[in-house]
Amino acid sequence: MTQHCGIVAIVGAPNAGKSTLVNALVGQKVAIVSPKAQTTRTRLMGVALDGETQIILVDTPGIFEGKRRFDRAMVQAAWGGAADADLIALVIDAKGGLGAKVETILSGLESRPEPKLLVLNKVDVADKAKLLKHAQALNDRIHFIETLMISASTGDGVADMKARLVAAMPEGPWHFPADQVSDATDRTMAAEVTREQIFNQLYQELPQACAVDTEQYTERQDGSLEIHQQILVARDSQRAIVLGKGGARLKEIGSKARAELSAMLGVKVHLYLHVKVAPNWDEDRMLYRDMGLDWVE
Repeated sequence: MTQHCGIVAIVGAPNAGKSTLVNALVGQKVAIVSPKAQTTRTRLMGVALDGETQIILVDTPGIFEGKRRFDRAMVQAAWGGAADADLIALVIDAKGGLGAKVETILSGLESRPEPKLLVLNKVDVADKAKLLKHAQALNDRIHFIETLMISASTGDGVADMKARLVAAMPEGPWHFPADQVSDATDRTMAAEVTREQIFNQLYQELPQACAVDTEQYTERQDGSLEIHQQILVARDSQRAIVLGKGGARLKEIGSKARAELSAMLGVKVHLYLHVKVAPNWDEDRMLYRDMGLDWVE
């Protein structure tokens, strides 16, 4: 049978549910998810299969008006992820509705030549009357080949969306082996899993200003992995939040991240976490490179 393969860029405002959608389409976790906006920081490819069709899903950071260099780098990564795409899927938080953040994305999409798909997400918790109003307003603004209403978290409508993507993929050889679900390295995913735990446990207390740097990733003679990571924060007060009383919070973060990594990698993981105060961590060129972000002026 003839193979089909194409690239779908998943774009949208922060917290629209893009990573949850990518995970649902792939059928397993390839992108971290948290209630905190701007969890995704760089382009991440998830690979979904259906018969002879391979769909390369580019999960992009949320597009917003970035003021810091780090924010601007994330926005650049988002638009860069849409380059060379066969299809752009705009994901809208149907509950949150339209606003300045969505307007920023629409302005960027207007002049792009790629076919565009409108995906209204979180329909399970959205006001049904507003759904149709949002869909009409967006279609009046930009030509979408189709409008889909889904809930990435419950799975409602995801199968229909996948079928639509399959039908849109051009004929061509697969870009990845059949058993590969992401382009992220294990080292990168290890940092992402720890960062997800930080967000999930501290998203109400800790601002966005933190990063995880995997300093050491080695295999022991018994086949287990030894991973050393630095959690970078901007201030001493943030370090205290991550540590928790008597180091209890850091232990909990490490325990849950270790368990998930062991299950993900299929081996025992020895995870060592250290919290470092680095006021200007978001001005470190090496960290940008390690995260897959371009340095922007």
